[in-house]
Amino acid sequence: MTVVPSESSVAVSWPAVAGATSYRVAYRATASSKTLFQDVPSGTSAVVSGLNEGTAYWFKVSASNSAGASAFSAAAHTTTGSGDVVIPGVPSGVSTVVSGQQVSVSWTAVAGATSYTISYSTGGGAATTVASTATATVITGLAASTTYSFRVRAENAAGNSAYSAAVTATTGEAPTDEEPGGSVAGATTASPLGGDPRKDAIYFIMTARWYDGDPSNNMGGALHEKSGNAANDDPMFRGDFQGIIDKLDYIKGLGFSALWITPVVTNRSDYDFHGYHGWDFQRIDPRLESPGATYQDLINEAHAKGIKIYQDVVYNHTSRWGEKNLYSATVYGKRDAEWSWYYDEPVPGKVYNPAKPQPDGSAYNGDLWSETQPADQNCQNWGVQSGYSAEGYKVYHCQWPNATSGMFPEEYFHPCWIGNWEGSDSKDCWIHEDLADLNTESAVVQDYLIDTYNKYIDMGVDGFRVDTAVHIPRVMWNRYFLPALQEHAVSVHGEKGKDFYVFGEVAQFVHDKWNRGSVNHSAPFYTWKERREYSPDDVQAVIEQYQYENLMGGDGQPRSANAFLDGNNYRTPDYSQFSGMHIIDMRMHMNFDNAHTAFHSGMDSDDVTNDATFNAVYVDSHDYGPGKSNVRFDGGTAAWAENMSLMWTFRGIPVLYYGSEIEFQAGQQIDCGPSCPLETTGRAYFGDHLEGNVVASDFGVVSSASGAVATTLAQPLSQHLQTLNRIRRGVPALQMGQYSTEGVSGEWRSSVVTLRGRPTASCW
Repeated sequence: MTVVPSESSVAVSWPAVAGATSYRVAYRATASSKTLFQDVPSGTSAVVSGLNEGTAYWFKVSASNSAGASAFSAAAHTTTGSGDVVIPGVPSGVSTVVSGQQVSVSWTAVAGATSYTISYSTGGGAATTVASTATATVITGLAASTTYSFRVRAENAAGNSAYSAAVTATTGEAPTDEEPGGSVAGATTASPLGGDPRKDAIYFIMTARWYDGDPSNNMGGALHEKSGNAANDDPMFRGDFQGIIDKLDYIKGLGFSALWITPVVTNRSDYDFHGYHGWDFQRIDPRLESPGATYQDLINEAHAKGIKIYQDVVYNHTSRWGEKNLYSATVYGKRDAEWSWYYDEPVPGKVYNPAKPQPDGSAYNGDLWSETQPADQNCQNWGVQSGYSAEGYKVYHCQWPNATSGMFPEEYFHPCWIGNWEGSDSKDCWIHEDLADLNTESAVVQDYLIDTYNKYIDMGVDGFRVDTAVHIPRVMWNRYFLPALQEHAVSVHGEKGKDFYVFGEVAQFVHDKWNRGSVNHSAPFYTWKERREYSPDDVQAVIEQYQYENLMGGDGQPRSANAFLDGNNYRTPDYSQFSGMHIIDMRMHMNFDNAHTAFHSGMDSDDVTNDATFNAVYVDSHDYGPGKSNVRFDGGTAAWAENMSLMWTFRGIPVLYYGSEIEFQAGQQIDCGPSCPLETTGRAYFGDHLEGNVVASDFGVVSSASGAVATTLAQPLSQHLQTLNRIRRGVPALQMGQYSTEGVSGEWRSSVVTLRGRPTASCW
């Protein structure tokens, strides 16, 4: 590969690769952690423009054809020219935010600057420097109770500015408790299993509600009594990783070779067993782990059984309090006669530890409130009384996290509420008061999320189910997050990394092909790369992409034949425009009142999905039943059996929500929050049905079982699943094949579908 620099661009060229139809250039400023990409649809050269002058970059190239993409080449390095650039001015507006033993440093952008250096030191210590291409950075690993001086200089090809005036910050005291329990993401590593994800059927569990392998980590929380859970001796955190490890043979015995689990990160709210209120994305929730049953242990044990782990991940939002490593909100509070019951006395160095609740079941919150407004806090009318509570207590402005009050810095979080679920605001505003919406157009947030989720790839997880994917603009997925996932998985795990399965939740809760006419809010839309160039400014690019694609409408979207046979022959798929994200088949999910309707609805969307043979297909889930029903599917055993038969023999990857194998909680409300006991919902504890012993000799083959689990495995739908999984695993065309309804007619043509696998498959 050859690279020839100019002032703000680099010409890249490379030898042609046999069989390649297109290429992708990856490049990164050496001082940055963010990799950018440029697609090259034809030829063996490209000019990468819009680069910073006088900046060192590396470049790599990947070759693609309809079968997929190669690994990236070795890097070629160069530095852009300087031209008539002048030395930038001294940065101003330097400020700091302290969170324990880390400090966030930010400053005002300097015209002409291409990078910055942050220098920090203690009174008599040597200075440490950190490079950044953004206007903020988080410095971690600092000493406790220590005052540091921070200075920033601006840089470009012409030279460096002087350092800014020093700004001091004193770190918090060392925690009086040990760090909150759970293991640190990426501290241990392993390899994924690899292999085409379409070969696997997926069993989906809410970890905290599945099986209790270690009662010592059960936690009821502050709402244990109010919710009614206490009366049932049913703490919200009950199932755990030890429970999954103990019952892996049950999953294998049913015939499943992949396990989708709810988010594993440390959560923070009064009712957070589900995992979607992330507080520390880089630490496993201690309420799920046990000695000898860490998250890494679960991954390793599952892999030893031949079972993949698909981790549920969240890029869109954090807990209502923010995220510990990015920014956590401080609210107004006071320990007076009315509120001392709610606000814990602040203890220097004490940290939030959900595994060590207080006597009333609540977690320590003394780190979240203050009567004095912090210097970095811009919440308006701080501490001014705003009214009274239902109990007659005085309530105050800034007493609770709020999107629009100025409490959250816009560098980290969006400052608005969603008003139109099919509007552009659904891409960059809060969807609920307990989900602080991350500013995914911010370089600081992008870098943090990419670095964080790379750690879980390092641990050997086999894929990500992406929560609330629709609430992040597709152009941000295509620019940053998806290429970063792909590049890291392949760079760390080689060929196995190419099989890393990403399937997104693009919530399309309607029966239509396009979500109420909005392509930007439709599931198939997210399977495609961008079709044109947008502004290099991410905020502007989001606006341009949304407007352009809505103008193009459904008729103007790309089409694909990847799921369909060519006549009656196998078709070589074309993945040149694939984004890297597969999808949950929301169209089939919404129409699964019966198999016939689900089949026709799914088939109707396959031509606008890049490759529907990778769709994750389920009837119901932890959120909704078919038709956005708020109850678990209750159509009866025969309807369940027919739905399963379709999912296991039609295109796509079948997914089963835990308990459906025995029609568990059929017709029960799926979620009511803490307003009713979990035992009465679709998120009830399943462990009573798993007691006893089970040994699986193969997928879908139970060699022995006793106790309640034997009864569970003997139920009609459990038996049906075992049979379906054995059939599907034995017929490659059912796993990865394309389909055709050519020459088939009649009301029930869904039961007569021609399937074909690759020409090398053992079954045609």
